Amino acid sequence: MTRVASNRDDAIRALAAARHLPDSHRERWLALERRSRGAFLELAESLRLRTGQIVIALDLLGEIAVRENKSAADILTSPALARIAQRAGSAPSRARAFIEALRALRFPRLGEATARLEDAIGELRLPRGISIVLPRELGSDVLTIKFELSRASDLDRAMGVVTERRAAIARILAMLGGSDEV
Repeated sequence: MTRVASNRDDAIRALAAARHLPDSHRERWLALERRSRGAFLELAESLRLRTGQIVIALDLLGEIAVRENKSAADILTSPALARIAQRAGSAPSRARAFIEALRALRFPRLGEATARLEDAIGELRLPRGISIVLPRELGSDVLTIKFELSRASDLDRAMGVVTERRAAIARILAMLGGSDEV
């Protein structure tokens, strides 16, 4: 083993120890080929991935690599993931986007469904203070309508907007439940 590879492996062990990464995931990380170990280390450090995010990312990477017959390094250096790692913004928001992008790669139909639902929500053109929140990973068929109000008059306006867009919101609910029809 070269000195560089040894230093990289030591850095992986140090990061794994600092994050209290389970031994099984540390060993899975170290079992990746050299280029993949290094690519994941760079991302884990630059995005400041938390323990759970490292675990999820390693699991997703393994599944994607098997399905796509690619190395983890090839996946991690893909243009979509590279853009996330290099874009502006806080490390936590970039880390969240990285995990979401990996999930979209692993579960492409889920990603497509989420995109369709987000497009439909965007078409509602809801005013400030009203938002529609999809369930995490579309894990349920419950839609959340969120109001951020500071005056009683805002409540009347918000309720009017939701009532006015009721049919479109019902369509989104139907889509969330697996149907494109209302």
